[in-house]
Amino acid sequence: MKTVTRNILLNPGPATTTDTVKNAMVVPDICPRELEFGELTLSVRDDLIKIAHGEKNHTCVLLTSSGTGGVEACLTSVIPMDKKVFIINNGAYGERMQAICDAYGIGHIDYNIPAGQPVDMIELESLIKTHQTQVSHVAFIHHETTVGILNPLKEICELSHNYKLENIVDAMSSFAGMDIDVERDQVDYLVSSSNKCIQGMAGISFVIARLKNLQGTNRIKRNFYFNLLTNYEYLNKNKQFLFTPPVQTLYALRQAINEYFAEGGANRVTRYASMYEIMKKRVKELGFKFLVEERHHAKLLTAILDPISSNYSFNEMHDYLFERGFTIYPGKVGSINTFRLSNIGEIYPADIENFLKVFEEYLRVKKIID
Repeated sequence: MKTVTRNILLNPGPATTTDTVKNAMVVPDICPRELEFGELTLSVRDDLIKIAHGEKNHTCVLLTSSGTGGVEACLTSVIPMDKKVFIINNGAYGERMQAICDAYGIGHIDYNIPAGQPVDMIELESLIKTHQTQVSHVAFIHHETTVGILNPLKEICELSHNYKLENIVDAMSSFAGMDIDVERDQVDYLVSSSNKCIQGMAGISFVIARLKNLQGTNRIKRNFYFNLLTNYEYLNKNKQFLFTPPVQTLYALRQAINEYFAEGGANRVTRYASMYEIMKKRVKELGFKFLVEERHHAKLLTAILDPISSNYSFNEMHDYLFERGFTIYPGKVGSINTFRLSNIGEIYPADIENFLKVFEEYLRVKKIID
């Protein structure tokens, strides 16, 4: 095996991975219809359910796609043909849900909030009550990574059930990085992907679905490749993906899950949170301000307002950091200029401290701070 340079990815995924996850992809060629690969597939499915604490009432549907594919699969597979979906939108991924629905002609009622602003639960309930008879599901982003705001998972899911509605949760960047229990939190459909907090490679999305609800979608015929029920039934019966899977990526995901259990879910949450605290303290000391109020942070990603300086250029800062092994992302929030620092993946407090030294070095070299 060649030595692989370790880059510190502070973008919100794909995240930094271990060498063992990378090396897990170097396996003998195998047809994905073989029993051996089928057993691997089922083990991944069952352990994802376990991570979500859904063993009692939930199953998991594996798909070959980025996370957006999983969201598209969910929205197009479970919304009845004669109903609409209620979408909570306070960031670019909420907007993406709306765009997916528009592409398929799925009606949606929107609760649009300025990006980065929290959900007003009283207003939300009033809107849901008003449109209750028109909609079947409430859909929202748990951790809106475009702005770094955490929406209240259990409260929104519970509210949907109070009005006899199902819920769809995009937990792309929170699954395996926060304490999520789909049974306790009353989640019907949770969507995530292999390349975020689970610390695998990009290429697999999955939907952890309440089995009873999923089985009730058998009359919805809106899609083909992304049909959740068809994919679930085929895997359950044949121990195979319905369509050709990303074979090597699944081996990497298997290894990443092994490493998740070895670390322990609570320990991973603590590790991520500790890096957030280190980053938050120093960034504030350097004079920066956050887009989102701290009480709404997930401790996984922080959107930071650009400094007011004629010497500042995000692209120049990105390149300076990239050349020294650190990758950061610009923000996505309309006319407000931000950059984002994520602290997920196979990174540790020492990595954040090293980043902060280089970050401060850039700021001083460019005379952005004194």
